[in-house]
Amino acid sequence: MDGTPSGYKLTAWAAAYSLNLAVACFITYWIITRLLSGFVDQASDFLGGMWAVVAVVFVFRDTREQALRAGRDRLFATCVSFALCQLYLLIFPFTPLGMAALLGLGALLMAALGRRADIVTTGITTVVVMVVAAMSPETAWQQPILRLIDSVFGISVGVICKWVGSYLFSLAEHDLGGAEVRAAQIGLSHSMGRFNAEQKGEIK
Repeated sequence: MDGTPSGYKLTAWAAAYSLNLAVACFITYWIITRLLSGFVDQASDFLGGMWAVVAVVFVFRDTREQALRAGRDRLFATCVSFALCQLYLLIFPFTPLGMAALLGLGALLMAALGRRADIVTTGITTVVVMVVAAMSPETAWQQPILRLIDSVFGISVGVICKWVGSYLFSLAEHDLGGAEVRAAQIGLSHSMGRFNAEQKGEIK
């Protein structure tokens, strides 16, 4: 046994989905790192590319509707985290206690808004922003803004690529299905012609 789940098989859809995800991640990383390269240091540039790609992976779901919904949820959670971190870092420097307070406040706020499912995303975003702010205290206040830009760009590219990729796959599948039907019709017509000929004794 190779540990493969029973009934598992690699489909054309799985291959197309994987290729679409890879292309979206490459496009996002390539563009965001070049957009930030003239404004931030190399470490922040790489972090921006990574965080934007994380956003792409997060919103890539099985259907276009699910991808759009995931994009909205990720954007909402990111905006909440951005507001909390930006307000904090404009007044106070990073401290572990401050980060813990923001995590608790973010969880409480999301629960109050009826979005408990987004507590994890809000918390992860807050941790990333605060830890990077601790690594770059001289530009700590910029980190929430940069991570918001990364997330918005990654979400946008991810959703767009998902919609375009799914649409193209649907077209290809439709064309292939039509070709198979036409081939079947041609085969059936040939078989009927041969059958008629045999009935008339034209084919021995």
